[in-house]
Amino acid sequence: MSGFSRDLVTEIRIRAFRAIEDPATCRKFIAGHRKVLSIYGIENITTNTDDWMFNPAIFVIVVETLDGEKLYGGARIQVADGIHPLPIEEATGKMDPHIHEVVRQKARQGAAELSGLWNSREVAGFGIGSLFPSRVAVALANQLGIHTMFSLCSPTTVRFKDWIGGKLLTEVGNKGTFYYPKIDLIATALYSDDLIGLSAAHPRERDKIFYLRENPEHVARERSPFKNHYINIHYQLTLPSANPEEYKIDYAPFEPAAEKQH
Repeated sequence: MSGFSRDLVTEIRIRAFRAIEDPATCRKFIAGHRKVLSIYGIENITTNTDDWMFNPAIFVIVVETLDGEKLYGGARIQVADGIHPLPIEEATGKMDPHIHEVVRQKARQGAAELSGLWNSREVAGFGIGSLFPSRVAVALANQLGIHTMFSLCSPTTVRFKDWIGGKLLTEVGNKGTFYYPKIDLIATALYSDDLIGLSAAHPRERDKIFYLRENPEHVARERSPFKNHYINIHYQLTLPSANPEEYKIDYAPFEPAAEKQH
């Protein structure tokens, strides 16, 4: 089914995988994300590259057709590995270097960032490319061994913070806000540091996320949170190569390039 008519129950799949294990889907993700960014005149966003698909610390969530031929949207989870700065560090570090210390402290118990969230125009307003991948990202925390998730949210997606227990990262920027990726756009830095217990999440979201953790492979009839539309979602969320102890590291202090020369 190609459209999202109220009269049809659309079949889609939400799938998660380590980026280096599915380069073909990563390329589709990149093409779809760039197309959406270009619609809004955004070309210089820090994650608008293809370098991430070669990073083993990045896991991808895609919303796609059942045959995998077409992507409707998706998101990326980059786990702090002590080597690659998180996107929020690259985006805001020059404006406020304190972000590096914040990430380093959280990464001791496992930290990551949700970024690259996008959806195609044909599913805009259904939550398919925004809320559902965000929920799945939190559900994957136990497989990845992460306790904290950062994100830079647009004014549209910042509304999800109360649903999944997010908090403003007031230690950086202007009480958590930045002009990014353009001077006329505001991004809000958020984080959740209770990804396993989800004590601050809305009870409805907590129940859904716990169910996804217990049943990573299942089909569910989901209602769009924003429109009266039902969708059959085929979840494939098992990450065979993930190890919850893989990124329990002592995150090395970040040193700006200028300081390394001394």
